[in-house]
Amino acid sequence: MGKAMNIYENGLPANKANCEPLTPIGFLERSAAVYPEKTAMIHGDWRYNYREFYERAKRLASALSKRGIGTGDTVSVMAPNVPALLESHFGVPMCGAVLNALNTRLDAATIAFILDHGESKLLITDREYSDIVREALDLCKSKPVVIDIDDPLGSGGDLLGEMDYEQFLQSGDPDFDWSGPEDEWQAIALNYTSGTTGDPKGVVYHHRGAYLAATGNTLSWNMSKHPIYLWTLPMFHCNGWCFPWTITAVGGTHVCLRKVEADLIYDAMGRYNVDHMCGAPIVLSMLINATDESKAKANKGIKVMVAAAPPPATVLAEMDQMGFDVTHVYGLTECYGPSVFCDWDSDWDEKSVEDRAALKARQGVRYHALGALDVLDPETMTPVPRDGNTMGEVMMRGNMVMKGYLKNPETTRKSLADGWFHTGDLGVIHEDGYLELRDRSKDIIISGGENISTIEVEGVLYKHPAVLEVAVVARPDDKWGETPCAFVTLRAGKEASEAELIQFSRDNMAHFKCPKTVVFDELPKTSTGKIQKFVLRERAKNL
Repeated sequence: MGKAMNIYENGLPANKANCEPLTPIGFLERSAAVYPEKTAMIHGDWRYNYREFYERAKRLASALSKRGIGTGDTVSVMAPNVPALLESHFGVPMCGAVLNALNTRLDAATIAFILDHGESKLLITDREYSDIVREALDLCKSKPVVIDIDDPLGSGGDLLGEMDYEQFLQSGDPDFDWSGPEDEWQAIALNYTSGTTGDPKGVVYHHRGAYLAATGNTLSWNMSKHPIYLWTLPMFHCNGWCFPWTITAVGGTHVCLRKVEADLIYDAMGRYNVDHMCGAPIVLSMLINATDESKAKANKGIKVMVAAAPPPATVLAEMDQMGFDVTHVYGLTECYGPSVFCDWDSDWDEKSVEDRAALKARQGVRYHALGALDVLDPETMTPVPRDGNTMGEVMMRGNMVMKGYLKNPETTRKSLADGWFHTGDLGVIHEDGYLELRDRSKDIIISGGENISTIEVEGVLYKHPAVLEVAVVARPDDKWGETPCAFVTLRAGKEASEAELIQFSRDNMAHFKCPKTVVFDELPKTSTGKIQKFVLRERAKNL
């Protein structure tokens, strides 16, 4: 006997009246309709409201469309946290294209690789980066159209493109009739992450995931309407953890900031009455080490979301004593930025500052939009005991996991095997279900919020004629969270100093990836000749 028909599916098909693809770009349309005169953006003395924000985004979409850019095309942006990059989070996908926000700290060769690999059709670039962009374009196999950002608050540089961004917007129609994606699985953004070997991988986001990550931010952070959000987190990091869409959804004010420096942050806090901001632990260290005069400008109770390398408990305790309300989150580029947060239990308020800081240092529990989070034995794929001691690999699944790696099906398959996203991070689960990271199985160093591949740094140092062997590990750092520490064995009869090897690194790769410490020593090895990095990590901690 066959199964009876589901009565709820009979004669009740989905259609445009009751079903449309989820997309975060609709947040701007809504806020422009509901809060048209509300201040949407502040950049120095320049402000515009949500009606103007929406018009500028539509102009951008129209201008791109007139250039033949549409669904599936890549638009790259090389810029600090300025209005053009904020607007690109809406204007680019409004014409169906995919936004590729470039890490401004990368070297020219890596930028050239990304532009070619992502098949970028158009590059919007701030003139401050003209030197490195010029070099990257010279290395590109296929040159994108170049549009310059000529920001009055910038610090010089050349104009490389055919026109500047404001002129480009004027070529667009403020009444451009945009539509959302035909399918919410359609790509909305492309972000590159450093791998442990080879070239960076292109992480593809879809509209559905971006929508859910953006709304998840509001739930996890208990955000109310009209926050005043300071852009201390780079928008190129996982699309600013999806906060360009989050803040717009709740009709907030985006306060742009070109440079992340303590005095500038405190000035903006006082001048614009900031109440929310995000950043890596280094930003917290900046705030802690600022002058009392600067600190006096900040209101008490400013909400701060922090991620990247787990922040030291002492830093969290100091932020607590200074009156900041810190929420610790965890995530990866592959899961739209933060997807795990330390969901605070009000009972913990009664604990000491030190105990609160220790609890807050844990990564926590899953976002509402993340389907599942667990720590599994990667061999058996079974959960580890919830004892706060047994380590396994952190794994996730659900709508906040990437679409996959661009042009890399084999790595995509491995990363999403067995119905889980394999993060490569090692952690434990406590009895209360809270995740705590313990190590990184792939030895990635997170310094100031930037991922650094130890193998990449080692590869550069191996090119030095005096270097016989080298191993790079993370060394704890109060300012950056972690910095690269290189252990080097020199060739017989050869000499090199710490300063020489650091300078050699700086001459051959992005400066933020270079070792800050070099130790000359024999490298500990297993019986099979494998370098024991766990031994070196312990040495680095005690330097």
